[in-house]
Amino acid sequence: MAGINIIKEKCVGCKRCVAACPFGAIEIIDKKASIGPKCTLCGSCTKSCKFGAINFEKDETVHKDLSEYKGIWVFAEQRYGKLKTVGLELIGKARELAEELNVDVSAVVFGSGVKNLSKELIAYGADRILIMDVPWLNDFNDQVYGEIMLSMIKKYKPEIVLMGATSNGRSLAPYISSTLHTGLTADCTALEIDKKERLLLQTRPAFGGNLMAAIVCPGNRPQMATVRPKVFKPLDPDYERQGDVIFLPVPSPMEALVKKIKDIDNESGVNLSDADVIVSVGKGIGSQKNIQLAQDLADVLGGTVGASRPVVDLGWIPYSRQVGQTGKTVSPEIYIACGISGAIQHLAGLGDIKTFIAINKDPDAPIFKLANYKLVGDVIEILPMLVQKIKKAKNKAN
Repeated sequence: MAGINIIKEKCVGCKRCVAACPFGAIEIIDKKASIGPKCTLCGSCTKSCKFGAINFEKDETVHKDLSEYKGIWVFAEQRYGKLKTVGLELIGKARELAEELNVDVSAVVFGSGVKNLSKELIAYGADRILIMDVPWLNDFNDQVYGEIMLSMIKKYKPEIVLMGATSNGRSLAPYISSTLHTGLTADCTALEIDKKERLLLQTRPAFGGNLMAAIVCPGNRPQMATVRPKVFKPLDPDYERQGDVIFLPVPSPMEALVKKIKDIDNESGVNLSDADVIVSVGKGIGSQKNIQLAQDLADVLGGTVGASRPVVDLGWIPYSRQVGQTGKTVSPEIYIACGISGAIQHLAGLGDIKTFIAINKDPDAPIFKLANYKLVGDVIEILPMLVQKIKKAKNKAN
């Protein structure tokens, strides 16, 4: 097992290792280096030590034969017979990656009454559909779905497995990757192929969203990644496309440790990821009661209200309305940012937006750098004026 420790007899307390550690895990105590719990076993400190005072033991690397792993799988999540759009988006991206690798794209579907979904999945770019249709798979359970996926992966050996970063995908993907001892990159914002090495280049925000990290999994398969909705666009469907549909043999019903008690619908009754118009509020809205001003604007535009994380943390609006790195990724036709400064964590949740309008009383707010239209002023005063003008314009048009 990997481990690291300081050889006290050799350590002179020079502090080079302290400066070399990117995680602040080393400090000098009684003129000797001491490694604390923040250590990630990255090994950066060993190169800095000129006295051989750091003993770093790595895990032995076992080289596997990866040549038998081929193809890209997309877990096509569905709920009671209706596909989640993120699965169609991932199939479109998988199609692009598959052309680089010269392999097929397979969509994996579990559930009850899901046989009819194969035509739609093929139309959106899948070459092969792997279906398990049985009543006891009607409700998602990460343990049950995970065990079935594990058996399928061991049998078919895909080299890449993609899942939506939904609540289900975020639960299912680590269950699989941890069991298979393979890598998993969560919430990717970009996926590319290193054609020479057949590696999936998985890009995601790191260090609080302050930089983007490209992550690879060179030693294990499958390479796994989750992607939030609206990061990629689905292909235009072609219902003339042909593909293979494989109905998987059904195992005996599995008993799960967790049992479903009841369904709880979306607390806000809206799905931000599917909205065409979003009026999003930040702390600049001032108070919870002022959110009604944004709601009024959303109503006249036929849209819905979103929010930045600080507003959600204050309890002014439900988490299901949060846009950003730790919330939803959105790509509406119109996005109106009301009193939002433009922190990188919020911008990480913004996809392809056709019309971006920002309202902020700070003329130097970072949000203005992205906006197509910029309104400098108090959002509490501007929102009622916008609502009034839009209503007048609608009345004239009628």
